Amino acid sequence: MKFTSSLFKAKAPIDKYSLYVPKTGVFPKKFEVGSIATGVKKNGNLDLGIIVNRNTSRKSTSSAVFTTNRFKAAPVLKSKEVLESNNYEGVNAIVVNSGCANSMTGEVGMRDAEKMCDLVNNKLHLDNQTLIMSTGVIGQKLQMEKIANGIDKIKFGSGFEDWLNMAKSICTTDTFPKLISSQFKLQNGKVYTLTGISKGAGMICPNMATLLGYLVTDLPISSRGIKKILSFAGERSFNCISVDGDMSTNDTICMIANGAVETDVVDVDSPDFEDVCKNVTSFAQQLAQLVVRDGEGATKFVTVRVTKSKTFEDAKIIAETISNSSLVKTALYGEDANWGRILCAVGYSKTENYDSLDENKLNVKFVATDGSTPSELPLLINGVPNLDVDEARASEILALNDLEIVVELNTGEEECNFWTCDLTHEYVTINGDYRS
Repeated sequence: MKFTSSLFKAKAPIDKYSLYVPKTGVFPKKFEVGSIATGVKKNGNLDLGIIVNRNTSRKSTSSAVFTTNRFKAAPVLKSKEVLESNNYEGVNAIVVNSGCANSMTGEVGMRDAEKMCDLVNNKLHLDNQTLIMSTGVIGQKLQMEKIANGIDKIKFGSGFEDWLNMAKSICTTDTFPKLISSQFKLQNGKVYTLTGISKGAGMICPNMATLLGYLVTDLPISSRGIKKILSFAGERSFNCISVDGDMSTNDTICMIANGAVETDVVDVDSPDFEDVCKNVTSFAQQLAQLVVRDGEGATKFVTVRVTKSKTFEDAKIIAETISNSSLVKTALYGEDANWGRILCAVGYSKTENYDSLDENKLNVKFVATDGSTPSELPLLINGVPNLDVDEARASEILALNDLEIVVELNTGEEECNFWTCDLTHEYVTINGDYRS
């Protein structure tokens, strides 16, 4: 038996905080945030945050995508009710707590979720306009006395530290807060701002996971426009990531557009709609990728690209199957070029079109993303193994922190990018005593 894999070598830790946490930022007009340590977290860290829209000149619009887990947590059910009752307009606050998921807590959990929203509505003088998110341990009740006290005392601001602390307040096993912001222009030349915050490091699987996130912008978007934009962007970002294949009960991604920049409202038939959709999708992908980069115990960030597929749906199913394969993920950790595991995952993926797969047309390769030459290493060519695979080059590529697995189906023109990480000893350590 060969024991040359880097699985048995010490790996230098990556300083993810320095790499991925911004030092400055620009934020949408008329939004403020606040955060506080209520004492729910045993370590005394920030554990409650609120984002609020202060723009009163135009009604906001909002949308959200939620977990598809059948056991939806109380905050998910409450947020769905608030969005629907407001017809996706006029939502002006989001309250988020960490340290307790308020999931599988029955009627008490629903009452607590409603109370949290009521407390924020009262504090901010809103009328049923607050969404709620919770993250942490499932099956535990909220410590409402501490949370209520925190909501009462929380202060708001719009500076960089305020936004960064907001991102910190929703972390659980995250090793760094996930905050990004960007600006873009449309045809009218005006500048609009997007800011995104997310959390998640484990229990991450498509169709949402232990994943919370929100996007806010000062661009005015119609209610039907923002729903379509977030649905499209979410399908190609937060629903295209996987750390461990487990799906939570609490996942929520929300977007609020407050229209604080005076300009025409973007609707689905507006000339700028496609540009806005592309900007939001690219932005959401960057935010979602940070979740994978912070995958519990992960040492590698892996892009799985399935190309030349008959349909986008087939490409996504295959990419997801590869990304969730424990055998593929452990081989990545061990830096073992066992491409047979990739091929196996392609074969058992539950694609709906049988003619979307033809093993005689299938190509599989590793791709280095560090700019080295050659960057591509073919493993399977038209269904035939590459007998001249450079094993030394394969080891070099698999030793990279960032790399790609590319699968060419050659049955169509659609493609899907999926982002995943390796599965390590540290992942087991973290999740073996999560509640402690």
